[in-house]
Amino acid sequence: MKILELRAPLTCLFGLLLAAGCAGCNSGSRDGATPTQSTQAPATQAPTTQAPAAPTAPTTSGASSSLAPAPAAPAGGPIQTFASGITPTQELFVATTGDDQSGDGSAARPFATLQRAAQQAAPGTAIRLQPGTYAGGVSLGNLSGAPSAPIWIGGVPGQAKPVLQGGNTGIQLSRVRYLVLADLVVSGAALNGINVDDGGAYADPEATRYVSLERLEIRDVGTGGNHDGLKLSGLDDFFVLDCVIERIDAGSGIDHVGCHAGLIARCRLVDTGSNGIQLKGGTRDVEVRWCTFVNPGQRGLNIGGSTGDPYFRPPLSTSAANVEASQIRVVGNVIQGGVTAFGFVGATDCVVSNTTVIDPQTWLFRVLQERTTGGGYTFTETQNCTVQNTLFYYSSASIRAHVNVGPNTQPATYTLSNNLYFAHDAATQQAPSLPAASQGDVLADPQLVDPANGDYSLGPNSPARAAGLAQQHLAEDLAGNAFQATPAIGAYAAN
Repeated sequence: MKILELRAPLTCLFGLLLAAGCAGCNSGSRDGATPTQSTQAPATQAPTTQAPAAPTAPTTSGASSSLAPAPAAPAGGPIQTFASGITPTQELFVATTGDDQSGDGSAARPFATLQRAAQQAAPGTAIRLQPGTYAGGVSLGNLSGAPSAPIWIGGVPGQAKPVLQGGNTGIQLSRVRYLVLADLVVSGAALNGINVDDGGAYADPEATRYVSLERLEIRDVGTGGNHDGLKLSGLDDFFVLDCVIERIDAGSGIDHVGCHAGLIARCRLVDTGSNGIQLKGGTRDVEVRWCTFVNPGQRGLNIGGSTGDPYFRPPLSTSAANVEASQIRVVGNVIQGGVTAFGFVGATDCVVSNTTVIDPQTWLFRVLQERTTGGGYTFTETQNCTVQNTLFYYSSASIRAHVNVGPNTQPATYTLSNNLYFAHDAATQQAPSLPAASQGDVLADPQLVDPANGDYSLGPNSPARAAGLAQQHLAEDLAGNAFQATPAIGAYAAN
C-alpha cells in the first residue's frame, strides 16, 4: 500500500525516530471508527495506524517559520511515532482489586491506582490498567521517558479497555515527555476528558513534548461550560491517532492552545459541542488527516480563534506580529453537519484540501478575525489560506451565504481552486459567491454513492473524478485508496 508523507516540518522528531530505529506499524481503517470503537486493547503497544512518514522542518515553538517546499511526489511510509518499534522493559499493573500499600505492581499483586504505579515508573515502563472501572480525577506530572525508552500508560494488550469514570478531569498529564497514553475509555468527566499541558511553562517548548495519544475513547464530557474532550496546551511533537471523541457538552472535541508539530489522524468526532477541533493560541504546524466529523457544533474545525494574552505559546511578542494559528493542514477529512464546516479565524498559511463537506447548516466556511491589534500587541489579519480539491454538498435552502467574511480579514489573498459545489435541493446550479478569485471549480452533482446512508465516496461517473489540482499533501484517501497524479475532488479517490 502506498502511504503519504506528513508534510513539512517535524524534522527534529523524524531525526529522533530514525535514530531510534523505529519500525512500521500495523495498518488500520481510514475512517477512525473501527480501531477505536472496540473496547478491547490491541495485542501490541505500538501504534496500529498507517499514515504519512514524517516531515522536514524545525519543530521549535519560537518564531514562526514558513512551510518548506514539498517534494514533487508524496513519500511513502507508515506512521512513525517516537515509540514505534520499541517494547517495554518492565510492566507495572494496576487493578480495581489492587492495593497501593501491599502491592508491588506485579500482575499477581497489582497497585490500586495509577498514581502509585507512576511513582515507580522509569523510562521503558509500561503501566497496565487491568479491565474495570476506575475513578477519574487522576493527575500525573513530571513523568518522562527517554528517546529509546518511552513510558506507556494504558490497558492490558488483548484485554478490555479500562474505564476512567467521572472526576473533574478524567486524567491530567503535566510536564510529560516521551509518553504514550493508549487504550483507555474516559467517560463522564465534569470538565475536560483528558488534559495534557506544559504545567504553565508557556515559554518552554521542552516542558511537554513527544506525547502520543492512541486508541482512546472519550465521551460524555462537560457540564455546560467550555469543557473539552481532549485539551492540549503547550504540547510539541505529538500524535493523536485512532481516537473516538463523542458527546462533548459545550466545548471542543480537541482543543489546542499553543501546540506545535502534531498529527491528528483517523479520529472520529461526533456531537462535539462548539467545535470538532480548535487550533489557536499560537498553534502551528499541525495536520488533521483522515478524520470524520459528525454534528461538530458551531465549526467542524476552528482554525484559529481568540486566546487570552497569557496563554499564547510562545508568549506574545511586542515587537513582531502575532498569529492565532499558522501552517495548519486539514486534508482527507469528512465533515458532516455543524453550522459551518471550518473557519479561518486569525489564521495564516493554512490549507484545507481533499475534504468532503456534507450539509453545513449556515455557511460552507468562514473567514474571520476575532483577535485584532491592540493592547500593545500586533496581530496578523487572516490571510494566505488555501481551499482546494474540496467537495461541498449542501442545501441552498439552509445556507445563508456560501462564505461568511468578517472585518479585519484579507480574503483576497486566499487561493481557491478546483472545488466542487453542489446544492442538492436546487433544480439548477449557480456559481457560489466567493471572497476571492477561483479557478477549476465544478458545479455539478458529484454522484456520491449513497449520501443518505453516509457513503460519500464517488460513483463511477462522478464529475469529481480527476478534476482536482495536483497536490503534495495526500497520497491516499480516507479509505486507503491511492490518489492519482490528477486527483479527485473530495476525501475519496475515484478508484
